Amino acid sequence: MTFCANQRRELFVDADVVQEALAQILQSAAGDGFAVVAYCFMPDHLHLLVEGVSEDADLIAFAKDLKQRIAYRYLRKRAGPVWQKGFYERIVRDDEARLTVAKYILENPVRKGLAREPRDYAFSGSSVWTWDQMMEMWQTDGVTIGRPTPR
Repeated sequence: MTFCANQRRELFVDADVVQEALAQILQSAAGDGFAVVAYCFMPDHLHLLVEGVSEDADLIAFAKDLKQRIAYRYLRKRAGPVWQKGFYERIVRDDEARLTVAKYILENPVRKGLAREPRDYAFSGSSVWTWDQMMEMWQTDGVTIGRPTPR
């Protein structure tokens, strides 16, 4: 999933803003039946790879919930709309594709010149994999490391 900031403003450059937004995402994910496999806050957009972990997981409800939560918290401290309308989504159906998407998301700051290594970027990570497990993805490139387990 990709969520773009309104008018592509650079909203996610401050650690406090990102931490608050991440807290809201994790709360929404827990309430809506999702695990956050990978996340990356780029300055003007957010990438998420989520996995439904309950039978009643609803992606549309989750997206709406997290956008509302983040906007509410952001607007309490700053003015102006937070998000562009809608979001982009892509359904990933197998483990190998999921690992490829996670790798793409977590390497985004490196491709954009914001970090030398994925691990160096403070505004990305996973709620189900440790950084050591994620780094194994890059070192083994294409070797499945197994299904994520909650930390």
